[in-house]
Amino acid sequence: MKDMKRLLLILMLGAVCGFAQTGPAQKKATTSASKAPAARWPIESLRVEGTHSYTPEQVLAVAGVKVGQMAGRPEFDAARDRLVACGAFETVGYKFTPSATGKGYAAVFQVTEVEQVYPVEFEDLHVSELELRGVLKSKDPLFTAGKLPATQPVLDRYVKWVQEFLAAKGQPEKIMGSVTPLSPNEFAIVFRPSRPLPAVALVTFRGNGVIPQNVLHDAVAGAAIGMPYTEDRFREVLYSSIRPLYEGRGRVRVRFPEIRTEPDKNVKGLHVFVTVEEGQSYTLGKIGVDGPTPLDPFTLLKAGDFKSGDVANYDKVNDGLEKMRKMVWHAGFLEAKVTADKHIDDGEQKVDLTVRVDSGPQFTMGRLTIAGLDLEGEAEIKRIWTLKEGKPFNPEYPDFFLNSVKQQGLFDNLANTHADVKLDNKNHVADVTLRFAGGKPEAKPGRGGRGRGLYF
Repeated sequence: MKDMKRLLLILMLGAVCGFAQTGPAQKKATTSASKAPAARWPIESLRVEGTHSYTPEQVLAVAGVKVGQMAGRPEFDAARDRLVACGAFETVGYKFTPSATGKGYAAVFQVTEVEQVYPVEFEDLHVSELELRGVLKSKDPLFTAGKLPATQPVLDRYVKWVQEFLAAKGQPEKIMGSVTPLSPNEFAIVFRPSRPLPAVALVTFRGNGVIPQNVLHDAVAGAAIGMPYTEDRFREVLYSSIRPLYEGRGRVRVRFPEIRTEPDKNVKGLHVFVTVEEGQSYTLGKIGVDGPTPLDPFTLLKAGDFKSGDVANYDKVNDGLEKMRKMVWHAGFLEAKVTADKHIDDGEQKVDLTVRVDSGPQFTMGRLTIAGLDLEGEAEIKRIWTLKEGKPFNPEYPDFFLNSVKQQGLFDNLANTHADVKLDNKNHVADVTLRFAGGKPEAKPGRGGRGRGLYF
C-alpha cells in the first residue's frame, strides 16, 4: 500500500509535464520532472497513438520498451530520445499512469510522423537488392513499411548501412542517398554511388522496323536526353515512353534485351544504343465481364468499343474501360472503378480480357434548391428539371441543364449560372443548388417547351 501511494505521488509530480515533447519544450519538461524521486514499476500495457505509415509494434521496437519491463521516467525518456533520433517523427511524447490493477504502469507514446515519406530504390550497386533489403530490415524495424522519411538523419544512417554492406561484399564504394524524381509526379529515395553520373546525349535504336527511328527518338528525347545515366533509370524511361507505342500496335511482348553506352563523339555525354525486339502483333481473344455489375454486361462491353479479333491495343482498351466507367458513373455510382485483367496467350498470340466492375454505392437525387430567380422563374426551372428526387443521380446533368437553359434563351437578363452539388456520403444522396445571376432573370413567356423537360 505504501509503495502504491509512493507511485501515485511520483506520477502526480510528473503530471505537471503532461506529454514530454521534442524541442525546447521537451527540455523544460524533462528538467522539471527530474526533480521527482526515481521510481521503477512494471509496464503492464503499452499503446501508440498518431501512427499512419507504421504499426505500433514497429514504433515500440524502435523505442526499446516492452510489457513486463521495469521502468520509470529515465527509461521512458530514453525511449522517447530513441524515437526522436530515428528521424521518422516530427514530435514524440509519452505519459504513464497507474494500470488498472494498480501494480504497474499503463504507458502511451504519442507520435507525429514525418509527412514526406517515399519508396526506396537502389541504383548501380551491383549487389543483390533482395539481400540488401533484408539487411536493412534487420537494422531498422521501420524499414518494413517499404518507405522512408526524407530526413537527413535517416538518409545518413542508411548511407552508412549500405556502404557497410557493399564493403562486406568486397565492393567498397561511397554512397549517396537523395529524393529523386522518377516521373513528373513520382519520387523515390534513391541510394547510388556518389560519383558523378554521365548524362545521356544521344539515343539510337536498333532492331526496330514497325516504328521508325525518328518516332522512337522523339518519344524518348524529352525524358532521356540530359538525364544522369544509370541503366535502371533509363529502362524506366523506355518502359514509360517506348513500350506504349508498341502496345498500341499489339506488340505486347516488346523487349529491350541490350542497352550499350559509349562516350558521344560530338558532345560531352553518353551515346546510348538500345536493341529492340518488337515481337509479333497480338489480337484480343476472349472478352468477358466477371462478377456482378449494376448495368447489363453486354451494354457495358458495347460501350467499351473493343472486341475479339481487334489488335490488342492497350490504349484503346484503357479508353474503353473509361467509357464503361463513365456509363456506370452516369447511373449514380460515383465511386465506380472498372479494370481489366489481361491474360496473354503466347501460343495463340492473343490477349484475353476479363473486365471487373467495382461499382460502390449508388447515389440518388436529393433536394433541388433554386437561388437567384423570382417565384415564377423558380417554378419554371423546377418544371423542366427532369432528375427527380430518389432517382439515380447523374453528376453531369446539373451542368448540362444549365447550359441548355442558356442555349435555349429561356430567361431574360440571365448572366452567370453554376451548380453546386453537395454529396451526403453516409446516405448516398446528392443535393443540388442551381444559382442564377444577372440583373433580374425573368422567364420569357411562351418559352421552355410547355409540358416538356430538359433530358440528358
